Amino acid sequence: QVQLAESGGGSVQTGGSLRLSCEASRNHDNDHCLGWFRQRPGKEREGVASIFTRGGVTYYLDSLKGRFTISQDSAGNTVYLNGDRLTSDDTAMYYCAAFEAEYWYNCRTLRKDDYNYWGQGTLVSVSS
Repeated sequence: QVQLAESGGGSVQTGGSLRLSCEASRNHDNDHCLGWFRQRPGKEREGVASIFTRGGVTYYLDSLKGRFTISQDSAGNTVYLNGDRLTSDDTAMYYCAAFEAEYWYNCRTLRKDDYNYWGQGTLVSVSS
């Protein structure tokens, strides 16, 4: 069982940055893939980035790579999402998600159906 709680959303000016946090309550006897997803108004939920808790290997949606960075604390209890040069197109509900994974390459997925634990989301609104 994994419980996830996002924080850090709010209003951001165009061109600004965001830093979201996700507190993950999980069994540390197992490794997990932790991911960030977002759902923009009128769009499907899409994966942004993922990270494997053992070793911190990351994986990104190609179109967002370079502007968004996923990271975790040393204990694998908190995962972060940093985003830069935000535009109105980044306005979305951002979700943290997780699934139990045995190997780092299991985490090379941003398919929402692969993730079976979800947080409630945090809203980011970008405007000028």
